[in-house]
Amino acid sequence: MNDQNEKLRDVCLEALTCLNKPGNKAYDEVKAKLEYVIASYNNDKNPVGLYEIGNMALSSLKEISANKPRKVKKVLLKNLEDCLKVETLA
Repeated sequence: MNDQNEKLRDVCLEALTCLNKPGNKAYDEVKAKLEYVIASYNNDKNPVGLYEIGNMALSSLKEISANKPRKVKKVLLKNLEDCLKVETLA
């Protein structure tokens, strides 16, 4: 399960990079929370925050993608969804 958590952390970092692109000011709260939970996971290896805020980031990225499809890579959405599904199945 630890490898899955590391994978989730990495895809959350990708999501953060995408949300940090110019023009995404409306998502500052999600970005701040994502930065926090990534740092927290790096310190204590507890993935709970990654799953919670990862879902928020996924919603935000889907919203951006719906309005401007070229701003969000489809593979990022798929990878984030796949990582988040593992927790619900566990």
